[in-house]
Amino acid sequence: MPKIFLSPSLQPFNEYSGGGNEQEYMNKIADAMIPYLRTNGIVYTRNKIGTNVGQSIRDSNANDYDFHLAIHSNAGPESLAGQLQGTDVYYYTDSSFGKRAAQIIADNFKEIYPNPDMVKIVSTKTLAEVTKTNAPAVLIEVAYHDNPEDAEWIRTHVQEIAANLVKSLTEIFAIPFIAIPQLERNGVVTTQSTALNIRSRPDLNAAIVGQAPKGASLKVLGKWQNWYVVNYQGTVGYASSDYITVT
Repeated sequence: MPKIFLSPSLQPFNEYSGGGNEQEYMNKIADAMIPYLRTNGIVYTRNKIGTNVGQSIRDSNANDYDFHLAIHSNAGPESLAGQLQGTDVYYYTDSSFGKRAAQIIADNFKEIYPNPDMVKIVSTKTLAEVTKTNAPAVLIEVAYHDNPEDAEWIRTHVQEIAANLVKSLTEIFAIPFIAIPQLERNGVVTTQSTALNIRSRPDLNAAIVGQAPKGASLKVLGKWQNWYVVNYQGTVGYASSDYITVT
């Protein structure tokens, strides 16, 4: 299953039109993403408030992540303060994976941003959190926080933004999107004798990433059709719901 580094803004000094700041609202979005990430089996590590971008990059590079997602909001230059709107999705110019991921994120974001024509992808060779990470990375500037309309849209659409970003992550990694977060439950493997296969996709032909023996306890994170998203001793994947009893 995908393993991502989640990096919401660490910039409390960027104040929003109408109240609040960038760190506050980008972390609210990250908070709202967590139930969706868990239900969809996306393993994540998150940056730490009180640190900085350099530390986020170092923490990301300290482990083997499949993707680095930075979440920010934007502000116009002084001469255009409060006048600009839109969403910019940045990717490293030389990363084909990053470009594909950015395009997926932008395409999905057009479904929720009020002015879809203002959502675009932007290549960069200078933005540190995109260019200095070992994992393919995207940085999304969800909207302009110095613009009253954009700032209010962010404040009132935190949940929708969070769900949309996780939907994009599932599309990037070709797994189904479970659109409604589900409570984590306990389950017991009820195979007749053999171990239960845990797979990388909800497909009998998908790669087996682990096994849970008969009678084993595991965590049921979500359900997609007749498959459970499970966590067995740190192995996260899909297992047939026919052979798990939820307790």
